[in-house]
Amino acid sequence: PFFACCCPFLSLSFVLQTFLTCISISAVATNGVVESGGAYFMISRNLGPEFGSAVGFLFYLANTVATSMYLVGGVEILLLYIFPGMTIGGPEVHSQTGTFGMMTNNLRFYSTVLLLLEFLIVAMGVKFVQMLAPVSLVCVIISILACYAGGLEKTLNPDSGLRVCMYGDHLLQSKYVMPAENGSIYDICDYCNLRYEVCDNIIFQFIFNPFLYKNLCPGNNCTETFDIKCINGFPGFKSNAFVDNFGSAYVGAFYTTVNDKADLNRDVFQDVQTSFWLLLAIYFPAVTGIFTGANMSGDLKNPQASIPTGTIAATLTTSFIYFSLALVFGAAIDGSVLRDKNGQSMGGSMVVAALSWPSSWVLLIGSFFSTFGAALQCLCSAPRLLQSIAKDDVIPILSPFKKVTKNNEPFLGLIITTVIAELAILMGAMDSIAAVVDFFFLMCYAFVNIICTLHSLLGAPNWRPRFKYYHWSLSLLGAVLCFFIMFSTHWDYALVSIFLCLLIYKYVEWKGAKKEWGDGIRGLALTTAQYSLMKIEDKDPHPKNWRPQLLLILSMPWAKELVDVRYLNLLNLASQLKAGKGLTIVTSFIRGNVTSPDDRKRAEQIKSRMDFDMNQVRLRGFAKTLVHDEDQITGSMSTLIQSVGLGGLKPNTMLISWPVHERGSSESSDSEYNTFTGKSAR
Repeated sequence: PFFACCCPFLSLSFVLQTFLTCISISAVATNGVVESGGAYFMISRNLGPEFGSAVGFLFYLANTVATSMYLVGGVEILLLYIFPGMTIGGPEVHSQTGTFGMMTNNLRFYSTVLLLLEFLIVAMGVKFVQMLAPVSLVCVIISILACYAGGLEKTLNPDSGLRVCMYGDHLLQSKYVMPAENGSIYDICDYCNLRYEVCDNIIFQFIFNPFLYKNLCPGNNCTETFDIKCINGFPGFKSNAFVDNFGSAYVGAFYTTVNDKADLNRDVFQDVQTSFWLLLAIYFPAVTGIFTGANMSGDLKNPQASIPTGTIAATLTTSFIYFSLALVFGAAIDGSVLRDKNGQSMGGSMVVAALSWPSSWVLLIGSFFSTFGAALQCLCSAPRLLQSIAKDDVIPILSPFKKVTKNNEPFLGLIITTVIAELAILMGAMDSIAAVVDFFFLMCYAFVNIICTLHSLLGAPNWRPRFKYYHWSLSLLGAVLCFFIMFSTHWDYALVSIFLCLLIYKYVEWKGAKKEWGDGIRGLALTTAQYSLMKIEDKDPHPKNWRPQLLLILSMPWAKELVDVRYLNLLNLASQLKAGKGLTIVTSFIRGNVTSPDDRKRAEQIKSRMDFDMNQVRLRGFAKTLVHDEDQITGSMSTLIQSVGLGGLKPNTMLISWPVHERGSSESSDSEYNTFTGKSAR
């Protein structure tokens, strides 16, 4: 229903989204060294390990389940159109597509066989996979050319197109018009006609085909005037098909036209309610795969040059093909036939295959091998993506998958990827799974665009892409388009995808290893903090905005409080004041020599202990240690109290420990008392 108006608009929206993402990919790829991991490496090194791991793992799952999706699609072509006799149970079970239907079980069985075959191919190494890639590419190219050639051939020779039978505006199923055993579908016009006879100057019309007459007139009782005609389903470019197809014709479930409900035993009908958003979701898988080259970054000789050139060239080529084929289909095929997605009017033939020239077998075989090749590429790249995530040690449970063979092949990753792909095949609900997979891809595309937008707007000093056709506004538009497609097609799936991303993000934040890659999120935090500090005026706040800004001075001259119970008591007291949500700075003075490596090391150890103890009492703040000479405690403390803080964010409350002993009890307690009173006086 969307050819030829809606399909070009769909193509244009997807082409724009993928092209903008390709520009962002090129910018990231030319900003620095791109190691193995492709999309994961780009996102993690620019948005941090949390977002990188979350989106990277979802992208891994998308590639893994896409393997299953391609294989199931290839098996459908194999069993429905190429070798129907291979179907276990015979061709008559093709309609049994329920969860436990016979056709669904056939798809599971043959997809599993193909998956094992692809596992063996990928296990031989990436070089062997790349040797088979040209075979798939040649099949795809020949299939595409066959579609263009078919459109021209139907234009030059209109009689070469398949005929279909119409009953008014209703397209009839071929099995309703002619018995299956009575010849070829090419003879359908012999059965789809009316005979006229003149008797006493009166013209009588009657159905000459007894089989059709029996179906249309049960009990030999015909009360209608029949409008039976055989039309050319593929009239070519010279016809009015393009004008007739221009415009939307969204048909409801079990309707044959926009306004006419279908006779399910007679008419070709739509099995789902169609809409622009539904077609948007169906069409999107055609444009996924723009990261295929980037995912193989570890195997590229010069990824900084190969990724931008290859990705953009591939995107422009496929965009032209998608857009032009939409126009070819809309101009060369009758609208009723275009809506016949299962080929019921043509004896179960694939509509696009019937258009192709010189034979429908060219497109059928090419389509099968293209899906096989696409699955092979996904099964090859997914384990490498998993190995890159595991190698960074940000998700502890993935550690076993960072191992590679002596030929640098992630064999353990290949095994788990194959297992997940097989589980997806066995689940059977491939349509629902495919929608979620699409959203995982969109999440990855959106975050790549966010990377470029974030770095450009923050003016990060390490953001200097050499790709000269990049601008941050293009990346922002690409990110908006990604989220628009997600929420406009399946808002519930969009929420599920975002929830899974946040779930993995929090897991990595909680359990994952801490990594510092100079990413954009930390740059954003730094820029935001700087902006906020500049907005805070360096003067006394209004009483409504006053909050305790705490300065904790922990140690005496010999850092006794680090082993004193009062140390933890002071931290506990500060933690109880945290409802004020103010600044907290915890400082410890350590007697020593600031130039001594041993004293500096001891200061770092004490700071680590302070961080640990603050975390134990849930006190969020900053820990600092200051090393001073024996006679500098007074000056150091005075300098600290005067200079601590930044701009308008400075302590206004000081917490210190009360001395334990009475004055004069000992030299040590006297020193402690003097220090305490000195602190208080300041």
